Amino acid sequence: MTTVYAIVNQKGGVGKTTTAINIAAYTALAGARTLLIDLDPQGNATSGLGINRKSLEYSTYEVLVEGHPLLESLVETPITGLSLLPATIDLAGAELELMPKIGRDSYLREAIEPATDHFDLIFIDAPPSLGILTVNALVAAEGLIIPLQAEFYALEGISQLLRTIELVRQRLNPKLEIAKVILTMVDSRTRLSQQVADEVRQFLGDKVSAIEVPRNVRLSEAPSHGLPIALYDPRSRGALAYKKIAEEIYGQTRTRSRPRHATS
Repeated sequence: MTTVYAIVNQKGGVGKTTTAINIAAYTALAGARTLLIDLDPQGNATSGLGINRKSLEYSTYEVLVEGHPLLESLVETPITGLSLLPATIDLAGAELELMPKIGRDSYLREAIEPATDHFDLIFIDAPPSLGILTVNALVAAEGLIIPLQAEFYALEGISQLLRTIELVRQRLNPKLEIAKVILTMVDSRTRLSQQVADEVRQFLGDKVSAIEVPRNVRLSEAPSHGLPIALYDPRSRGALAYKKIAEEIYGQTRTRSRPRHATS
């Protein structure tokens, strides 16, 4: 049984793509057949995994807009067991091209359906907006992973996202739920980071992961080398945090998908 997660936050610069790449990498290293879908026209998840966007024959654009089969559009990554549906700048035009189409909110879900037998986990790196592409991610997903930067306006920024999630749940995808909120770029030396963390936990409760991602220069460097942190610097503080978060998410997924046995 495949579980689909969307990594979402309409605010940029919160570590969304870093979270998507590294959680996907660590779940693959843990043995899960994993797919990462780059749904962001900036293509940072694609370049962050060392894929040359100029050399691509097919991308998320061709899958969504032209109906090219998703399984025929995948590329392999430096992590064994992790496949990628890459993105190019062409995806920037998909919002306008999908707008007049019937069922425009469900194109990604329909594209993913034939791939569910091939993967245990599918992660979608959504763009930093609340447009059609992000709505497609919300409709396709069962669980949401929300990276939240430990800064003063963190909760103010998430309120609009929560309203959008509720609308999608009511009208398009009743199975949608928040799986995990991850505090990113946490500086444990500052009082502000701790105050924000406390507020977020009070507001969102046990949805917030107990594991916080520290502000870590090695996490920032890894994408420029086209590598996830698991390959670039597996002993760094950022790597250890994402490894634990990935284990947490993968463990929850396996527990939820495990068949129930009758008891005598």
